[in-house]
Amino acid sequence: MNPKTATLLAATLLVSAAPAHAQMPHGHPAPARACLAPAAWYTLAGGQAQASSGPVLLEAMARRDVVLLGEQHDDADHHRWQLQTLAALHLQKRPMIIGFESFPRRVQPVLDKWVAGELTVKQFLEQSGWDKVWRFPSELYVPLFQFARINRIPMIALNIEQSLTAAITKTGWDTVPPEQKEGVSRPAPASDAYTEFLYKTFQQHPRVADKGARAPDKNSNEFRFFVESQTTWDRAMAEALASRVGPGQGAQRPLVVGIMGGGHVRHGYGVPHQLRDLGISNIGTLLPVDADQDCDELKPGLAHAVFALPATPADKPPPPRLGVQLELADKSVKLLNVTPGSLAEKTGLRIGDQIISIAGTPVTKIISVVAAVRLQPAGTWLPIEVRRGTETREYVIKFPPQK
Repeated sequence: MNPKTATLLAATLLVSAAPAHAQMPHGHPAPARACLAPAAWYTLAGGQAQASSGPVLLEAMARRDVVLLGEQHDDADHHRWQLQTLAALHLQKRPMIIGFESFPRRVQPVLDKWVAGELTVKQFLEQSGWDKVWRFPSELYVPLFQFARINRIPMIALNIEQSLTAAITKTGWDTVPPEQKEGVSRPAPASDAYTEFLYKTFQQHPRVADKGARAPDKNSNEFRFFVESQTTWDRAMAEALASRVGPGQGAQRPLVVGIMGGGHVRHGYGVPHQLRDLGISNIGTLLPVDADQDCDELKPGLAHAVFALPATPADKPPPPRLGVQLELADKSVKLLNVTPGSLAEKTGLRIGDQIISIAGTPVTKIISVVAAVRLQPAGTWLPIEVRRGTETREYVIKFPPQK
């Protein structure tokens, strides 16, 4: 995921009152047609999910050129599943390379030093600019990085700079100078199905939704540039993965594994589509799903296989939600969207407000806002200072008591 989209998504998931994903959270009451047994693999090749032997499935996956493991970025169980799957693939005695969406290409030297054992965890996160380029909690990903380091598995950075995707979104692929494209080639056109999927995402984007009930149509430059930006993002990750697929056959040929958001994997629309255009067709796609997933949603082609995650009982109440989406603009945190009826709206916060401080602490990073809201106990008050135009205003967010 590119940094700007990751920023918006992180803010939505951790600060917003409304969920950003349609996928049901763990522990949600079972839908009418749940058909998966917890802690089991299922293939989706036929008309319905078919139970599969994990060892047999993963042995077959280990014979692929590229295997993509999707995730919901903020879900700890998804990352635990990824670690388990990586370990099982590694046991197949084939050399492995792991690519991470969470790192832009420019930090590749830092990844190399980490795998070589030259950096502490703190040094690795600082030198890779984790809080600036990804902004999801590092503790979700560190076990994956540790697995690569302990086993001396090369790590590769898959992502591109925010400035590139932002430029394409604004004026289109053709207007961006070649030197800014980081060597990424023109992406294969999106399929009709992917275009439909992206249009739904486009309509929900705050910058579009705030313009009124009617979003720009599919023939507009605004949407066309949006699609070009998304497919460039897919293409960049596909090219990074494809560049590590070695020649020849057999057990000594490396297995290239991609760790990335599920949206790049589902239905083969994103990265798999670009890999095929690059001549890499022996691809495996695996996704985690909730065991109480409605099986009507498990369409053939969603992935080669899914793993049914058992429901996780909540150890504590969910963290408080402010009801905003945030973006980093000119080294300040700005309110991109405020959910109607949310705590933020009731407090008096508005779209466009720039957060100066929270509880007296200056704010320059989105993660600071996210952390302050997540750690705030129910029933307490949190002072916040914002800049609105030329004015500086102080508010107090009053978190409701736990019911």
